[in-house]
Amino acid sequence: MLKVFADRGGTFTDIVAVTHNPEIVERLSKSNERFLIVPLPNQEWIIVYKLLSENPEQYQDAVIQGIRDIIGLADNQPIPDAAIEVVKMGTTVATNALLERKGDRVVLLITKGFKDALRIGYQNRPNIFARQIILPTMLYEQVVEVEERYDAQGKELTPVNIVQLKEDLQAVYHTGIRSCAIVLMHSDRYPTHERQVAEIAQEIGFTQISISHQVSPLMKLVSRGDTTVVDAYLTPILRRYVNQVSSQLPHIRLMFMKSDGGLTDADKFQGKDSILSGPAGGIVGAIQTSKRAGFDLVITFDMGGTSTDVAHFKGEYERQLDSEIAGARMRVPVLAINTIAAGGGSILFFDGSSYRVGPESAGSNPGPACYRRGGNLAVTDANVMLGKIHPQYFPSVFGNNGNLPLDKDIVIEKFTQLAQDIASITGNHRTPEQVAAGFIAIAVENMANAIKKISLQRGYDVTDYVLCCFGGAGAQVACLIADTLGMKKIFLHPYAGVLSAYGMGLADIRATRVAGVEQPLTEELIPQLLPLMEFLEIQAKNEFSNEQTTNEEIIIKKLNLKYAGTNSTLTVAFSSNVTTMKQEFEIEHKSRYGFIQSAKSLIVESLSVEVIQKINTPDEPLITRTRPIDAAPKSVETVQMFTADQWNDTPVYRREDLQPEDNISGPAIIIEKISTIVVEPSWQARLNKHNHLILQRF
Repeated sequence: MLKVFADRGGTFTDIVAVTHNPEIVERLSKSNERFLIVPLPNQEWIIVYKLLSENPEQYQDAVIQGIRDIIGLADNQPIPDAAIEVVKMGTTVATNALLERKGDRVVLLITKGFKDALRIGYQNRPNIFARQIILPTMLYEQVVEVEERYDAQGKELTPVNIVQLKEDLQAVYHTGIRSCAIVLMHSDRYPTHERQVAEIAQEIGFTQISISHQVSPLMKLVSRGDTTVVDAYLTPILRRYVNQVSSQLPHIRLMFMKSDGGLTDADKFQGKDSILSGPAGGIVGAIQTSKRAGFDLVITFDMGGTSTDVAHFKGEYERQLDSEIAGARMRVPVLAINTIAAGGGSILFFDGSSYRVGPESAGSNPGPACYRRGGNLAVTDANVMLGKIHPQYFPSVFGNNGNLPLDKDIVIEKFTQLAQDIASITGNHRTPEQVAAGFIAIAVENMANAIKKISLQRGYDVTDYVLCCFGGAGAQVACLIADTLGMKKIFLHPYAGVLSAYGMGLADIRATRVAGVEQPLTEELIPQLLPLMEFLEIQAKNEFSNEQTTNEEIIIKKLNLKYAGTNSTLTVAFSSNVTTMKQEFEIEHKSRYGFIQSAKSLIVESLSVEVIQKINTPDEPLITRTRPIDAAPKSVETVQMFTADQWNDTPVYRREDLQPEDNISGPAIIIEKISTIVVEPSWQARLNKHNHLILQRF
């Protein structure tokens, strides 16, 4: 039986499968060089496969097609239940729907008098000098003001006007809207009215009903309301996609990665938990593999086709409660990931005075110019131009029939024309390769700035960290990124090109519950928090499937603390000792903001309980050295690579030919079936016994 881990990205879909079946391994070894097969202990094999996320001429869904290709099924054959044990995946379906504003039509039900509360928001001005304020578009289409009201102490001031509400909702229903978000004043503590409104909406026939006290049971009407609207907007889209995948995998356990880095069963996967589904898998994969390699301080760097995701790790997953993604505010725990629109597919153009990289992406269709679908020049094309990507070492999956190699000729032609255009406009005569290198330098600077935002700007010295580089395009610029930041070590896992998918297999099953408190942190408060945390723990455990077997269960309890009169919270581990929590808060506050205010009292804004069920994960393969210690690996050929403003004779090595303790000095190129690793001058690559590649500056 197969265990399948998949990440459906914006450009490529990555699949990692674990199998005991030698027949599948033998067939794939003979049939297609696009499969990477790695033996594991206990007669298991890992199969790595990468295919385009969108290829309408060839298949409808990339994940299902990938499973079919691995099993060896024809298009009309159903996937047999007995062939697969579990499918764990991340998806960008909800993220893309939010970015493109293609979610379901939503009606917002809010307390009378607060119709425009979410539109007004917090009146933040991200660009304080902007003369024209452009507000993000609202996700809801209509608003129904509900005549009801509780006060802050839970006294019912106005009961729900049921007759008027039914009339208003019926009118909305007749316009074709089937999704509603219910957000009433003080319902985080007093949810009775929200339950009444939800029952009426269900009677009328609304198919998606998101209730704020269930979606985000915390104070602050605006953030609670925004989160509920996002959930109502995206959950129907997500449900349709989940059902589409489930229909092809009947009776097979299907799990999805949530934004907090934990897995959940498909039927419990909600819109509010799906925004960072794909990137979260990459963070989990990067951190777990880095820990296995002995690194405890990690900057994760995931460069894909459409975007780049970076994160910071110092002993535990960093999460944030408040976030804004694609103009939508949310208040649910998500991994702290900084995303920028820079990837292998980021489009390159000259605006008449300067080079521009992105944010527009060529995606997978048409893709960069070298994909043979008529696309514009992109970052991937620049690396082709510089000799850092060579078509003969890249999968032949391009063109309308998906069987052609990358097109280097069109890349040279387009960069030559672009260099001529730049010269005619500016009088600046640069060679095509210098133009390509200029675009790469801009992309690298943008990505390095993203890392600075999550590290240097928060008081962390990145020179003490390892850069865990992954994603299809990450290894092509790893050394350049590290040079820009002053980092000295780079970690490249053998599955770095598909680490987001591999991360699905390394993730635990997690369920988190949060509750608002808004009480001063005192010794008297602790006995009040204990039963609340016990209740949240029971709720979280109810999310797990009854049949799930685990080796270990971990419970993590945390408080979100802030100084009285402020809004910025910091998270600390719960302890029955108030002094310990205060000290932990002050240490973090000093590190983050540079000062503490000992005279101010601390407020417990909210608390969270996370229940983790540990599951078995794939083992790391072990390799042994068979060559003499003084025998260097042989290169397969020498190519020309443009780096440091000149062409260099550059040896090309296959990763499978490398053995533990091999050292390769740059410039060099190391070829894998799923990615290309560029070793720049002044860098050295070394392989260890787990097939981990460590790049170190010398």
